[in-house]
This record gives sequence, C-alpha cells and structure tokens, in this order.
Amino acid sequence: MSKSTRPSDAARADRGDQADIQAVSRVSQILSLFEPATPEVTAVEVAERLGLNRTTAYRYCTSLVAAGLLERNAEGSYVPGGLLLQLGAFAIGHRSVINLAPRHMRALARATQSTVVLSLWGLTGPVVSRVEENISAVVVVSVRVGSHLPLDSAQSKVFLAYHADQLSMERLMANLSGQAREELRADVERVRTVGHCSAMSTPGVVAVGAPVFDEDGICATIAIVGPDNTLSMSDDTPELSVVVDTARALTHELGGHYRPDDLGRRAV
Repeated sequence: MSKSTRPSDAARADRGDQADIQAVSRVSQILSLFEPATPEVTAVEVAERLGLNRTTAYRYCTSLVAAGLLERNAEGSYVPGGLLLQLGAFAIGHRSVINLAPRHMRALARATQSTVVLSLWGLTGPVVSRVEENISAVVVVSVRVGSHLPLDSAQSKVFLAYHADQLSMERLMANLSGQAREELRADVERVRTVGHCSAMSTPGVVAVGAPVFDEDGICATIAIVGPDNTLSMSDDTPELSVVVDTARALTHELGGHYRPDDLGRRAV
C-alpha cells in the first residue's frame, strides 16, 4: 500500500498562518498609501504602487470596504473608512502627551511668538498631531495636523536620534542617496550631542525642536516654526532655551527622564 502524499494538518495550518500574515502585511501596505498628499487612491494606483495585479488590488480594496477600513467615494476612489478614523482618534486620544501638551504649547507659542507643533512617530516618520498657532502675529506659519514630516525635518532628526529601535531608524536613513544619507546621519549624531535640532526643511521656514519623553522613552517631539527672518537656527537663540524648557517640563509631567540632561553630567 503506497504512502499518502497528502499534506499533514500541521503543514496545512502552517501555510494558512503564512497566508494570514501576508494578508495582514498587504492591508498595512495599502493603508500606508494614505497621507496628506494622497487622500484617496484607486485600485489601479494600489496595484501599481504595491506591484499587485489589478484583480488582487481590487479584491483587497473591496474587502477593506466591507470591514469599514476604507470607503468608496462617488468617483470610485477609496478613502479612509469610518472604522479607521475611529481607531485613529481613539489611539491619539489615549496618548497622555496629547492630553497634557496643550497648556505647554500655548505658553510656548506666547513666549516665542511662534507656531508650536507637536508630533508623534508614525510608521516611517513623525506625524503632526497638534498645532498651536501664534494668533498675535500678522503672518502665521502653520503646519496641517496629520502631515507626515520628511526625514530632513528638525522633528524627524530628533526622533531618529532618540528612538528606541535604532535598527529601524538606520534602515530608514539607508533608503536615502549617499550624500543625503551621510548628511542626515551627521545631523542625527549632532542631536545626540546637543540634545535638540534646528533645521530649515522648507525654504524660508525654520523649525527648532526638542524631544519629549515618557516612562518608555521618546514619545513626541515639540517644535516652534517661523520665518527665517524672525527665528534663528543658532544654538544661542533665546527661543531655543524656551523650547527645551517646555520639552523638559512636559517630560517631567509625563513621568519620563529627559535624556539630554545627561549630556551635561557626562561633560563634567
């Protein structure tokens, strides 16, 4: 009697688990396509950007609509669905820093006469989560809530310097071209040395940022932004000390340890 060639139950279960993991990964890739510059996508765009055939992309999008993670608008494109928005609001609302930051941000905006931006780490970079504008200024520089900041922004460099998963941070930087990668690494190393960052990511606009820590490590970055003719990138600019003091105060209120304070102890 010949041996059965049918796969065992364990082998079938293993293949099923792998398929489930692949499906979850694919869903994550589709949802990651959405950003302020891409508020909606079509199944064709999903297929092209993720290297899928159109039938598979359409099937995934349809399933996500059924699950409430996506919605299909009148033009036939897909936008974030109600469940996704609900989960996002829930997640942000339960971050202690979001609840404690507004008072500190208002005081910082008044003291520096600048717009204040609080960002949390997203999938591959900081996401602007709260903005406090300087309403007393004639010209206001602002940032949209939900914006994904580029890796060369001041707040990105602060996160790259202090993020607990340095291997993932290095992988992000490795995606850049040679010169840009080395310049970013040098800037990140400088953040580790001085504890803050000033950068001009957008021509004519300066951002000065510092890290905010909770019990688990860096949880946010706080920065002021303003025109380069009113806000300096120099380390001795008076606004910088106010940003750092605010980040330190918010860290202490969150029960965290403000790691840049260790720099002075090591220098002694």
